[in-house]
This record gives sequence, structure tokens and C-alpha cells, in this order.
Amino acid sequence: MSQPVWSPNGKRFVYTEGSKLLLYDVASRTKRDLVSLDAVAAAATAVPPAARFAFEDRDVEERKIQWLPSGKELLLSAGGDLFLFRVEVGGWTQLTATPEAERDPKVSPDGSRISFRRGHDLYVMEIASRKTTRLTDDGSPTRLNAELDWVYPEELDLPTASWWSPDSKSIAYLQFDVSREPLYPQVDLTHLPAVFEPERFPKAGDPNADVLLGVVAVTGGRTRWMNLGETRDALLARFAWLPDSSGIAVERLNRIQNRLDLVIADARTGDTRSVLRETDPYWINVHGDPRFLKEGKEFLWESERDGFNHLYRYSINGSQIAQLTRGDWEVASVAGVDEAAGRLYYLSTQASPLERQLYSVSLDGVRRRLTASAGTHSISMSPNCETYLDTFSSLTTPVRRSLHRGDGTELAVLNEPDRRVLDEYDVLAAEIVQVKASDGALLFGRLIRPAGFDPHRKYPAIVEVYGGPDVQRVENRWYDALSVEQVLARRGYVVWSMDGRGSSGRGHTWESAVFRNLGAKELEDQREGVRHLLSLGFVDAARVGIHGWSYGGFMTLYSVLHAPDVFACGVAGAPVTDWRNYDTIYTERYMGLPSDNAEAYDNSSAVGAAAQLKRPLLIVHNIEDDNVLFQNTLRMAEALERADKQFELMVYPNKSHHLALGRDHFDRLLVDFFDRNLPPNTEP
Repeated sequence: MSQPVWSPNGKRFVYTEGSKLLLYDVASRTKRDLVSLDAVAAAATAVPPAARFAFEDRDVEERKIQWLPSGKELLLSAGGDLFLFRVEVGGWTQLTATPEAERDPKVSPDGSRISFRRGHDLYVMEIASRKTTRLTDDGSPTRLNAELDWVYPEELDLPTASWWSPDSKSIAYLQFDVSREPLYPQVDLTHLPAVFEPERFPKAGDPNADVLLGVVAVTGGRTRWMNLGETRDALLARFAWLPDSSGIAVERLNRIQNRLDLVIADARTGDTRSVLRETDPYWINVHGDPRFLKEGKEFLWESERDGFNHLYRYSINGSQIAQLTRGDWEVASVAGVDEAAGRLYYLSTQASPLERQLYSVSLDGVRRRLTASAGTHSISMSPNCETYLDTFSSLTTPVRRSLHRGDGTELAVLNEPDRRVLDEYDVLAAEIVQVKASDGALLFGRLIRPAGFDPHRKYPAIVEVYGGPDVQRVENRWYDALSVEQVLARRGYVVWSMDGRGSSGRGHTWESAVFRNLGAKELEDQREGVRHLLSLGFVDAARVGIHGWSYGGFMTLYSVLHAPDVFACGVAGAPVTDWRNYDTIYTERYMGLPSDNAEAYDNSSAVGAAAQLKRPLLIVHNIEDDNVLFQNTLRMAEALERADKQFELMVYPNKSHHLALGRDHFDRLLVDFFDRNLPPNTEP
């Protein structure tokens, strides 16, 4: 079951199961099939381009299904074309039938028009007449209108580059000039002849895109550009129209992201005024959009200024009215705002950093917990906050979905936990383990003991690592019961994962321990985890391996090179091997500019430490990885070969950062590597 898409009045929602679109009615607690999205896509005429990367389609996925304000029709995006589906009577009308795909479609607030991007330009269509107006005409491969580059959505979590005004008369959009961003020469070598598929990819210290924010009338005409100052060394991170459509709130970061300004741009003149400024000695994590209250006279704001992300209430002139949440825990996300009742709903770690629980808080700061079960809750709140869908799981409970009133009362269960895999397979249990670090810090690990566990035997152990900021691996939630870690545990390995400092869920102070020195603190904490494992008495200190993907691949390399006394071997998947070779926004947030922090860049480089390799190593990478470029692995291979160090290498043909093709192959490769280098016998 996908995430629900609520109707405007909050009385029903649609969702997908596979390609099937279904409707759920809250009052009757019933569901019915609407249409097969595959059947709708079959009517499309758009022709996919030959060159295709995973990131090019992500904005299409964001808005495949949207309600019209009437609640009687749905806009469907399928196969690159747009369709209007009639909910009550069934059937659809095809709105576009062009060779070029319509991307990032949005229904206007009044339901009369649809905006979309075709090629590199912005268009709008009147639904009744099907009249289409082209709002920009200067788009090109280097000038992107209402279109994001690669790095903005990846590292700022910005899902779109256009926004309807509340009065449906204008559209605000971003224009990206990516001409200064370097071209990385991706090549599809699986075709004959090979296909050149260059990708704009700015690396640490490189120029970012030049970004402008403009406003254009839906009837067409000249774009009014907002005066946001010099943006060449700035990042435009969040956007929200004022309720009266008079202006746009913009969150603007400096390049190294330790200063954030909230400004309001006048939609008619382009003039801007400053509302508030946040600064941080480390970096600022950008959270949700500003949420306006009282017809734009107030707004809700998220800030980590006291070391944890909390909610604040501000007046539009920038003065703080109240701090709504506080404590040594963080607000994970805002689920909904019920302004009429004076309450907002949010998920937080107040109960435990390992959990996500739903709370409500009044606008004068009175809190109430709404979810009860210990574990992880994900909430989809209806627009009027009268009901919500709770997707819950824990270490011992598979996913359960239930419908609730806004006060927490359960109304219905949509999906009971599916325990078939537990009934059919002997799934080995995972447990949360507390680790006390040498400096007194409390760390959390996740442990799976091997099959037939005997505490008097010595087992090999495999450390699964990520280690980087903005990710939490150890949580009280359901994990895949048929993953390769179960295979490893079944073959006699202790399987271990631990979140050290730098990980998310513990507040900004905890996370900032890795500032400007990636790798060192994370390894120190991973050492603490292995020490704890060894203290349990059933792990063989000479047979501890490590593996991870992406940042976990970087940490695997860093750990094997710098701690051969701890780790006997490693499997590094899609590793960053030198932070000069990763993207601007992510890298500079944590490491600063290479020109300002050269020594730390050198110290964290696996390429520079290649001669230190003493343990067996396997590196795995997709050759057209659009995120951690294959160049990382190639430069590492060159450094290892120059240092006369033996290693193993597996290359996959995928165009994405993850293994869409070859996952089973990789799992077998992983098991075989550890079987050869950490023989999983269970002798005393």
C-alpha cells in the first residue's frame, strides 16, 4: 500500500497497490478499485528519451496522483501524459498526447488549470478548453525553467521548482543556469555503440547553478524576477506563498550553510525584506516550509538553535511569539496544522531516540501524546486534521496500518501485520543493545545472534555501517525479514550495526561531532561498538568484518585502512573515496570548502591512504552511478595498484546509486567474500 492521497475535504483518500488505484471512504470504512494505472499509461503517447537517469524521473513520481478541489476528479500522470479521471462514474479523459513528457504537473488551487513542464519550459493548460499557454520560451539544456538541477533535490530535499499562488493567478518558479556546473562524462557502455550521457555534477569547490526566482501570470507575459541579491554563492532552499498571494517567503542559505535568512519577496515588485536570520557554528539543517497562520500574520518555524529541532511561533515581522516544543529530544516532522482548533501535530523522539511518536500541541504550548505503541509511527494526516493514517512497526511487529480520529481514537485497521514470513521462515530476532562509550556517551546498536547460538563459542562478526550525518540505522521498527543479514546470521555470523555520533535522531549537537573531519569520530565510535561486542564474550576478535554502501562504503574504506587491528576485511559499496569528488551542497555543509579545510580533506581521503591497506578488500560500484560517481572507485583502484596492494572489484551496469539490477548477485558476492575471509565456523 502506497502513501494515501487525501481528498480536499479529508473524507476519503486514494492509494495504490501495485498498479491498482483504490479509493477508501472514511465514514463507511470501505474501499473500492478505481482503475489500473498501467491501463492508463498504455494510452500515453510520450516517447521516453534514450538517455535516462533515475533522478530525471523523480519529480514525476512526486505527483502521479492529485485531487481536483471539487473532490470529484483526479489528475493522473502516467506514461508521460496527463489524464483526468472521474472518481464517481469511472473513465478518464486524456489531456495531453505529445511525444515529449509533461513533467511535475500541478492542479491550480481553484481547479481550473494545470501547470507542467515540457522540455525545459513551463506551461499551463485550461482544463475546460484544453488551451495551453507556454509561460517561458528560453529553456535549454543549460537554462532550466521550473526544473531542478541534480544537486538541489538530492541534498536540499527540494521536490519541485514551481508553486501556484493561492489565488491561482500566478506561478512562482525557479530558473537554473547550470552552464557553470561541470559536466561529468557518463557513458552507457551496455549499448553498441556506446551512448554518451553527460551529467551536470558540481563537486566540492565547483560553481553551483545560478538560481533565480520569478513570478509569471498564468495568462502569460513577462516574468517578474525577485530581488534576492547575489545567489551565485547562496542556496535557495524553501519557498512558500503568503496566503493573500502578495508575496513569497524564501529561505536563503549561504554556501557553507551556517547562515539562513528568511526573506519575503513582493510578487508585484520583486522587492524583498528580511524577516529573521538563523546562524550556527556548525551548519543549519533545513526543515519544512514556513507554515502561515492567521491569514499570513503569523507563521510556524523549525529551528535547532538549542541543539534539538523544535517548533516556534513567529509574527510576520520576525518577532518570536512562543516556543511550542522544548527538551532534549527533537521534532522529526510536522504532520498537520489545524488552525481552527489551534493545534498542530508532529512526530518526535521525545519517548526515545529509537522511536517516532505522534503528538499534538496547542498554539500556546500544551502537548499531548496521541500514539501509544512503542515503535515507529509514520503519519499521513487529512487536510482538516480530523483523521489520520498511522503506519506503525517495531522490531517485533511487522507493518500495521490503522485509521484514527485526530484525538488518537482508532477507527479502523486497514492492514494487520503480515506475519506470513515469520510463520514460514525461522527469522532470527534482532535486539537493541546499549553501548556506553569511553567518554560516557550512550550509543545504540542492533544485534542479531547467529543461528543455534551458543554463548560459549566464538563467532565471526560483520559490522554493517553507514555512519554519516542525516541517517539513522538503529531504530525500533520492522526490518526486512528476508534480507542478506538473515542469511549471514544463519551461516554463523554475528550481525551488528551501530549509530555513532554524526547520525540523526539525537539532535544537532550530537550530529555536529563530525564537523569538518568526516571519518575520524565515526570510526572512533565504531571501535567502541566492536569493543562492546568483544566484551560479550562470543565474538572472535580476529574475525570482524565490515561493509556498507555510499557513506557506509566510505566508512568501510576508512575503517579498513585506519583500523586494521579491528577489522579483518571489508566490502565497500559505492564509496566516496575523496570528498573533493562528491557534490557541493552535501560536502561543503559538513567539510567546508576544500580551499579552507584542505588538511581535513586530505586526512579523510581513502585515495591518499591507499598504501595503508593490509586487509582483504572488495569494492563494488555501479559504473553509471549518478550520485557517488564511479570515478571515486576508479581513482581508488589506481591508488591501490600504484601502492601494489591487492584488492577485489565488482562493477555493475546500473545508472543509479543503488542496485536496481544485480541485487541478488551482490548478496551472493557479499556472502562469498566473508565466507572466504572470515570462515564462519562456530568452534569454541
